[in-house]
Amino acid sequence: MDYKEGVTILVDKPLGWTSFDVVNKLRWNLKQRLGVKNIKVGHAGTLDPLATGLLVICIGKHTKLIDGLIIGDKTYTGKILLGKTTPSYDLETEFNATFPVDHITDQLIQEVCTSFIGVQEQFPPIFSAKQIDGKRAYDLARAGKEVVMKSNTIEVKSFQVERISPEEITFEIVASKGTYIRSIAHDFGKKLGSGATLVELRRTGSGDFSIKDAKSVDEWIQIIREEN
Repeated sequence: MDYKEGVTILVDKPLGWTSFDVVNKLRWNLKQRLGVKNIKVGHAGTLDPLATGLLVICIGKHTKLIDGLIIGDKTYTGKILLGKTTPSYDLETEFNATFPVDHITDQLIQEVCTSFIGVQEQFPPIFSAKQIDGKRAYDLARAGKEVVMKSNTIEVKSFQVERISPEEITFEIVASKGTYIRSIAHDFGKKLGSGATLVELRRTGSGDFSIKDAKSVDEWIQIIREEN
């Protein structure tokens, strides 16, 4: 592969890594392999550290393609815990409230699921990378400052859920660029007359790209190091 001329690779991001961690790791290995001081590496769509799955990485001149690749719909699978909430809407922060779940029926879950289909306004979590007056929202939230988020227009194309216990549901969702699945989980709990927290998330698709074609960071590093 001609990395300087430009390539796009698919990485299966591991749990606990930021998207920037993946970019940095690949860039360092590419610089070592190619014997250059710098090479452009970027990603087409951020994944939270607690999420795993498909990360589209553009290298060299392919970084010019990032804006076009980001706009594709994203597919995710995951798990939602019912009856509890956290400030970050996922497990980055501690549980801060508990709600009843006895009234939640399978029928109610399906009705709420259906209500998410279509174009809608969504408020991102305060623990997100959204810019507010030049600062990341999560930096302000972690500092204990009041954070007021503006809504974004998103579209949920499909949403399928399955209840696997009284307190847990699994899901697969296809949604437009900019959709926060953590907010989907949080709002899902509200619509159930309870609370909910995203406890597992994996991106399986981004535009025309699939996780089936992705390799781990270590696999890509080995390819970079061994390529002639």
